[in-house]
Formats: sequence, structure tokens, C-alpha cells
Amino acid sequence: MNSHLRQDRHLQRDFFVADILDASPKDDIASMEHPLFALRAGDKRVRQYARNGVTVTIKPGFDGCATIHDKDVWIYCISQLVEAMNRGREGIGRTVRFVAYDFLVTTNRRTDGDSYKRLGDALSRLRETTIETNIETKNQRERRGFGLIDSWAVIEKSPFDDRMVAVEVTLPDWLYRSVEARHVLTINRDYFRLRKPLDRRIYELARKHCGVQPKWHVTVKTLHEKSGSADVLRNFRGAIKGLAESGELPDYRMTFDADTDAITFYQKTGKKGAMAQIRDVLAKVGGKAEEKPCR
Repeated sequence: MNSHLRQDRHLQRDFFVADILDASPKDDIASMEHPLFALRAGDKRVRQYARNGVTVTIKPGFDGCATIHDKDVWIYCISQLVEAMNRGREGIGRTVRFVAYDFLVTTNRRTDGDSYKRLGDALSRLRETTIETNIETKNQRERRGFGLIDSWAVIEKSPFDDRMVAVEVTLPDWLYRSVEARHVLTINRDYFRLRKPLDRRIYELARKHCGVQPKWHVTVKTLHEKSGSADVLRNFRGAIKGLAESGELPDYRMTFDADTDAITFYQKTGKKGAMAQIRDVLAKVGGKAEEKPCR
């Protein structure tokens, strides 16, 4: 008996379709800890970073290093892959195909023609920027060099203009191993509303180090080193104080202590962060009272 259906010639796809619109944003822990992405557009420096046995060298492409705003592509792909794995989907791999419009909406970007062009520019920088590092992923530590993405392609273009409709991105094996091992953290959707690159980087560090703990205390000098900022310490300190005073960092309150030149991050939600901050305030007031001479 002849079948009315043709054979499915593409049953085993070599790409994963990103179509989970309610996926929670996820970020890679290693790139949250180490400054792989530039904080300034057009940064063409070869940047080197070493801390606690981990070394990272970032080499720019023709248009400079990929920026922390370009990293939104990483975050979008990671989020889709992790959610698909959690739902037990099959056919998941390093190559992710997604609708450009969905990416722009999810990452809180405009959807005009310029935004599609900016996405193309970001993909180019991600492909051209190379990393050499010994960061461990999935219990493997090796000296490895790779592009921030292996490749990208426009799969479908608009019939009316030059806008890309569907895009295909192949992630580096190093990053995919990290995703497989669930070395990721959920981040606040308001991360995509942070305009300043440094603010995004500070949120990453707070989310990585404070996490669900009541607080994280760090000196301004150490935070400066971990951020990868090229600003002098004085200017960096001013920017951090401004962010702390604004109260706009998602998930965390920040307090600056001029006496120790340090920042403390407290959880905004729940009682633990508030109680930790109250204890710190009382301890500081009590300490100053003890220092005050009796009359």
C-alpha cells in the first residue's frame, strides 16, 4: 500500500531551533567570573587576565573585541539550550537557529532596521574575537583557543528589505560543554535594561559571587580587577558609587564604605539580605561609639 506521506528527509537535524519564548535568561558562570567581553566598543587591545590559576587572553578582530552587549547572543542561545534540555527535547547541539525578531524582543532591543544591522555586527565581532584560556568546563581543564562563536549565517532574509529573519549560530565546544554541565545561572530579565556596560558587568559579578547568599563584600580594587574595566581606579570608584546610589542594580542593593574602600552587595528580596545589612549598620555604629572618647 502506497503511503500518502513522503519520507521525512530531515528527521535528524544538525541544528536546534530556538523557539521557547518563555525561557528564563541564563548566563555562563565562567564568563560571569572572568572578563571575556569588552566594556568599550571598538576596543582593539589584546587583553590579558590572570587570577587564582586561571589565565585568559582576549584578542580582537578587525572591528575590535566583542562587547558585553554582544554577549546577549550567548545568553539567548544558552537560555534556549538549557530550557530545551530541562524539557527533555531531542536534537540539541551546538548549532542554534533562531528568529532575529524573537532575539531582539527578548533582549529588550528595538526592532527597527538599525537593530537588525547591529545584530549582524555583533555576530561578526563574536566570530572574530578569539580567546585563549585554561578555564575548566565539564571537569576538563586545558589550554584552548577559540572564537566566541564558531560560525554564524543568515538563513532567511526579509523579502522586502535587507533585514535578517532567521539566524544560525554555532557555539564553541568550550561553551557547549559548560551548558551541558549546567554551569549556568539564571539572571534577572532587567539585566537587558541596563544601559551601561559596566553596570552589566557589575551585575554579573554580584550574581556570581553573592548568588543567594545574604551579602558579598569586596574591595573596590578587587572589583576593578575582576570587572576588566580599563578606567583608572578613581574613575571606576566614582562609577560604582553612582550605581550604588541609584539603587537600580537588579536583585542587589549596594553600599559603599569609604573607610575600607569597599562595596557590599545585599539581596534585595527576602529577609536575609535586609537583616545582614541591618547587622552591618549596627556593627559600624557600635564600633564608632566605642572609638568615641568618654568625657
